[in-house]
Amino acid sequence: MSKIILGFDPGRDKCGIAVRQKNGQICHHEVVSSQTVISTIESLINQYSIDLLIMGNQTTAKQWKQSLETQLSSSISIIMIDERNSSLEARDRYWEMYPPKGITRLIPQGMRVPPRPIDDIVAILLIERYLNYPEKYI
Repeated sequence: MSKIILGFDPGRDKCGIAVRQKNGQICHHEVVSSQTVISTIESLINQYSIDLLIMGNQTTAKQWKQSLETQLSSSISIIMIDERNSSLEARDRYWEMYPPKGITRLIPQGMRVPPRPIDDIVAILLIERYLNYPEKYI
């Protein structure tokens, strides 16, 4: 699939955002406050010429989808993805992306807590879920 995709993990206080380029690389991911997420998404749409927005369907998702459709200047397609268990998966992915160092390596992975919010990694996983089963969301 050769689209530039923005993944969006909506939340009440903070949201995760990730951008996947046509070559499959994640070129941007961050956690932003809910107050600034719309302007951040607009900026990323302009910067990367995003074709598609994938967003989680759980916490406050319906309100976020409405806000995005109303406030975004572009006519970007928005697809909602099942995000069940994505936070647990994101914890494991965090440790793959950022292997523990020092004494933290000795703590079993299931007991480690990432030292920062991982909503951006959830956004990456949402993109991957869509890419694995795009026909499910057409």
